[in-house]
Amino acid sequence: MSRHVLTGINSATTVAIGWDRPLETFFVQVLGPHPEMEGEDEILFWRGTDLRELPTAADAIAEARNWAILPADLNATLETDRLKTLGKSDGEHQAAVKRRLFPD
Repeated sequence: MSRHVLTGINSATTVAIGWDRPLETFFVQVLGPHPEMEGEDEILFWRGTDLRELPTAADAIAEARNWAILPADLNATLETDRLKTLGKSDGEHQAAVKRRLFPD
């Protein structure tokens, strides 16, 4: 899994973007200050939590663009993250959980 944290367009938010190899998806997570719990974050937006939900770096970047100013090389960075995991596979327990959560 990779995770790159960026400052949001609204400086109170942070945007995490990366690659989740077990779910075979890129993800985008936006956190902001929780309105009722001092010092805690609230999830404002989260995509890439389902199997192959955001299959390309471009899909994730399109979602993140609404929340942060993105570095010009982000697509290449995310694709490199994905490519680094191509030779890895799920362990026995991880595969069992995926079969239960995402039956074919």
